[in-house]
Amino acid sequence: MRPRAAVVAVNGVLAGLAAVTLFPLLWMLSVSFMPAGAASALPPPLVPAEPTLVHYRELFLNAGMLRWLANSLLLALAITAVSLAFNTLAGYAFAKLKFRGRERLFNVLIGALIIPGQVAMMPLFLLLREMGLVNSYGGVVVPAMASVFGIFLVRQYARTLPDELLEAARVDGASEWRIFVSVVVPLLKPVLASLAVFTFLAAWNDFMWPLIVLTDHELQTLPVALATLSREHVQDNELMMAGSVITVVPVLVLFLALQKYYIEGLLLGSVKG
Repeated sequence: MRPRAAVVAVNGVLAGLAAVTLFPLLWMLSVSFMPAGAASALPPPLVPAEPTLVHYRELFLNAGMLRWLANSLLLALAITAVSLAFNTLAGYAFAKLKFRGRERLFNVLIGALIIPGQVAMMPLFLLLREMGLVNSYGGVVVPAMASVFGIFLVRQYARTLPDELLEAARVDGASEWRIFVSVVVPLLKPVLASLAVFTFLAAWNDFMWPLIVLTDHELQTLPVALATLSREHVQDNELMMAGSVITVVPVLVLFLALQKYYIEGLLLGSVKG
């Protein structure tokens, strides 16, 4: 009985923690269907007495939510695709290609992780202004073309690939590019799936950099647009909750659908390396 009681106790604690974690999300969803002002009642209701879609209609028909949703989706997909390409190339090079200064350069990259991102924002903005990328999608995509974390993750996984396999491909006359595309990339699929989810979530939820570099209201992403909208509808909690649901639900569904590959890639990249 004791082992069973321990299992019940542990599962009970985990279920309680899960309920505490999920409650704000569920209440946010519930409030988004309430009539205006209903959530401000005391005590606040847990479920809408008269469910309505008026706030979702307001966001999509009048507030421009569809445009912001498309902006966020476009930028997140572009950043994910470009970042995967550059991180994979760099990670493989640091893991398997021999060139002068490889280890020193990699150590410098790792050391850059201790520098707060806010420190580089001003020089990065000035550089993008000289390139003419301010207030354009390129100004958001270019700084995210590669990341130290992405390079490190791919490198750690790529180091586990057997050198004999690569040498056999070279003996057969395959070029380095052919080896990378036909041999290396298929073997990196687990870590690439993990990195793709991580990058997409980070790009989708990014607030600070799009706020700085995108000044045109039509180019704004969902997090920035909702922050702007909240200042105009500061008392309309139900409308803001509807906007939050639209922002959270797509990435939540994506993460739940791909969490197996996400966690597997992270574990493989860290344990095997």
